[in-house]
Amino acid sequence: MNSALRNKIIQICDQKIGQKGDGVGVSFYAFFANRNDDPALLMQAATWWIQTHELDHFEKAVKIKKMVQDEL
Repeated sequence: MNSALRNKIIQICDQKIGQKGDGVGVSFYAFFANRNDDPALLMQAATWWIQTHELDHFEKAVKIKKMVQDEL
């Protein structure tokens, strides 16, 4: 996963956690606009989420943030 996507995931998770608390769930779609303006980046996130880690559609934002940070 490239550093821009990693930073975006952490930022969005922090934002969601700040708004709704530690129990908030996210999907990999949460890191993208409603339109698919960067298909390569979307596929990178989907591959990391679905193929690499076999995550459910929705996961806790705190879990995703920790996973991304642990990969640094």
